[in-house]
Amino acid sequence: MTAKLRVALVTDADEKIARGLAQLGFTVLVSARARQHGMVAELADDGLDVRFQRLDVTDEPSIYAAVDRIEEEFGRLDVLVNNARVANEPAVAPSMTSVDDMRRVFETTVFGVVATTNAMLPLLHRAGAARIVNVSSRLGTCMAYGSAEPALSAITGAYARELADTPIKVNACATDPDDDTAAKIAIELAVLAADGPSGGFFEDGPVSW
Repeated sequence: MTAKLRVALVTDADEKIARGLAQLGFTVLVSARARQHGMVAELADDGLDVRFQRLDVTDEPSIYAAVDRIEEEFGRLDVLVNNARVANEPAVAPSMTSVDDMRRVFETTVFGVVATTNAMLPLLHRAGAARIVNVSSRLGTCMAYGSAEPALSAITGAYARELADTPIKVNACATDPDDDTAAKIAIELAVLAADGPSGGFFEDGPVSW
């Protein structure tokens, strides 16, 4: 990944990941359902090339609007960080978990990742040695989230197998460690060397599911 201009898209507007990638010289698009004025302004004030992109991973028209913008402005995408999750899910008994709760979590953390990745793949192929990082977790505190995360790990492996004959690498990383550690791992996976792994799940090192 030695191109002079490198472009990264981070869903759900993670400040630490966006900052870390921008400090490495990436133009970083941070996406969310609503504009993140404060985050983008703060990072821009620090001299970092971070821009807002409205994107809801559960809404395909908004995903393809982001594709159109990236294609028009940059022509490719070097890094996709699928970070959108349903935060702060309460720990409730499985028997108290509704189907609507399950559906809401899966729509974002599983189906949203598939929709976003599939839409961005043509742009990732154009970048050559692109990287896809799925921000995941080893453990969930509720049934909905805990069951969605292994599904995301399986999806990561499936994309890695499909793309095994290409320079693109696909990995997942944990959100269980402290925020700084989780962001550090995501950034490392985003800039993996050509001989780096693909299809793995990482905390401080690879984790077997």
